[in-house]
Amino acid sequence: MELLKNVQYGMLNDFYGSLLTPYQSDMLHLYYDLDCSLAEIASELDITRQAAHDVIMRSVKKLEQYETKLGLVKKRGALIALLNELGEKLEKLSKQELRQELIKIKAKAEEI
Repeated sequence: MELLKNVQYGMLNDFYGSLLTPYQSDMLHLYYDLDCSLAEIASELDITRQAAHDVIMRSVKKLEQYETKLGLVKKRGALIALLNELGEKLEKLSKQELRQELIKIKAKAEEI
């Protein structure tokens, strides 16, 4: 479960990291993408472990707020699901059926 959270926050940082300060985004990258401990980050940045923890927690909260408001990661997931659905149907459908399916999927994508 912890690994899933790390991946999720790493992805949120990829999407919204430019809305954070470079310091915050870099710290999240160290913690979630490079799997550095708080002690390693503190040593690298010459701060306390508590300061590193505080910056990470505040930054994560901001990322979650951005995702709640903008939903880019959720939308990306929905689009990927639609593309996977199309990929599965490609081999099974005739050209006419495929054309109809593409129209349906395009409409779903526009809703996202």
